Amino acid sequence: MNVTHGCESDWGVAPADELYRFVLNGVLLNCIGAGGLLGNALAVLVLSRPQMRSSVNCLLVGLAACDTVLILTSVLLFGLTAVYPYTGRLRYYYYHVCPHITPYAYPIANAAQTMSVYLTLIVTVERWVAVCHPFRAKALCTSSRARLYVFGTAVFAFLYNFPKFFEAETYVSVDDGELVHCVKPNEAFRTESYIAVYIHWMYLIVMYIVPFTALAVLNACIVKQVRRAQAERARLSRVQRREISLATMLLVVVLVFFLCNILPLVTNSCEVFFENQLEKLDPLVKTSNLLVTINSSVNFVIYVIFGEKFKRVFLKMFCAGGIWRRGTRESPEHTRDDSFASCGERVSLRLARNGTLRRSEARSARNAVNGNGSGCGAGAGAGAGRARRSLCPAPTVYYPAPATEVTSTSLQTDTPPPAAARWNGLTRVHF
Repeated sequence: MNVTHGCESDWGVAPADELYRFVLNGVLLNCIGAGGLLGNALAVLVLSRPQMRSSVNCLLVGLAACDTVLILTSVLLFGLTAVYPYTGRLRYYYYHVCPHITPYAYPIANAAQTMSVYLTLIVTVERWVAVCHPFRAKALCTSSRARLYVFGTAVFAFLYNFPKFFEAETYVSVDDGELVHCVKPNEAFRTESYIAVYIHWMYLIVMYIVPFTALAVLNACIVKQVRRAQAERARLSRVQRREISLATMLLVVVLVFFLCNILPLVTNSCEVFFENQLEKLDPLVKTSNLLVTINSSVNFVIYVIFGEKFKRVFLKMFCAGGIWRRGTRESPEHTRDDSFASCGERVSLRLARNGTLRRSEARSARNAVNGNGSGCGAGAGAGAGRARRSLCPAPTVYYPAPATEVTSTSLQTDTPPPAAARWNGLTRVHF
């Protein structure tokens, strides 16, 4: 048992550094993390609605889940531990709780970060296929494939970060006559070769060079296609306009991802090439941890600002009391409500249904008049002298397909929508 005063990591820390750590992690990171947890929970709730189901939304649900894990671990490892050195509060957590959870929370945080990076890349690939190769999107961009991608990314992230479970160890120390627990690197496991190959170079390649390069190339192609499509917007179909709108929103997600990860890329690159200057990089490392937490917390805000359909579903659920309202019917699974379409012409499904019912009632009334007041009962047979029962058409409700253009003229005529305009249950849902 080592008899010292406090933990070795706290020795020689200047009061200015403790203040910087408290403001950056103890205040900002905890507040932003709390808002991010709420935002990700709301995002999962909205994206899981039946009318929001699609391949890209399945990926976004997985992204929100791993971002939630990343925020939780960041608060436990950096946010709460920054309170005690400056304020003297949360002493029990600092010396007795955090040291025991750090060897497990640290690799889980790295796995969540890896999963977040590669799910962002997969979302970009999905948008690239949908925008640049729309004829292949129906076969490649499916919900079942999206769930498989999420599961595969989680397995890859866990396997890649599995060695980190052995990087830290806990030891006992003494602080003001009290036995406390501290964390230090496992020197027997973290050899020079391990640090150089796995911690520095592999992390730089796997977490930054590969995904950043792929994101830059794919998003350049998407931006080029979006500009070309905007020039020809009048000739785009409704589904194509929706794909362009969704691609634009996800471009903002990727842009925020780049901005929040530039500083971590710089600090990790400096650790590779300037190992002797690590103490000078400590403020930048703390700032980069805050930026990573911000990146995991702002996606909900981006969805609300740039996702028209997401915003409409969210407002219907929470601002109109839809989630607590009883006796209301939810949209059936695998159906879409076009009043929540992200772009294009919008036709109220309720208006279409009521209009069809009114047409059916008008049709029944005309049949009753033509039958000389007998309605749907007996009609006189010509020369036969016996009553003959006429056919009584039952009211028929037609459900126009979301992807079909329904004009106001079709709502005013007596002609029912064509068979192609009826819901077939196969059209994909998009954001």
